[in-house]
Amino acid sequence: MLNAFVLKNLRTIEMIGVLMRIFSFSLVSWLGPASPFLFVWSFNTIDALMLSWCAVLKKDTAYSVLNLFWIMVGIVGILRAANLIR
Repeated sequence: MLNAFVLKNLRTIEMIGVLMRIFSFSLVSWLGPASPFLFVWSFNTIDALMLSWCAVLKKDTAYSVLNLFWIMVGIVGILRAANLIR
């Protein structure tokens, strides 16, 4: 049921995910070391989840791998921003 919703709204969900990624990287570019890194990594990981789901449903292997990689990077970023790992 959830997959059907995602497939029905695929283009919209992908666009939202792309805009989220642009926003998070723009925030880091503008604020530099003053960036709210925990927010940025969390936001970026959510968009990676959205884009991965879309890519998997579309059977787009390259974008599935790319966005699944960003999920892993995001998890590490979240843990580091929260000072749970060094």
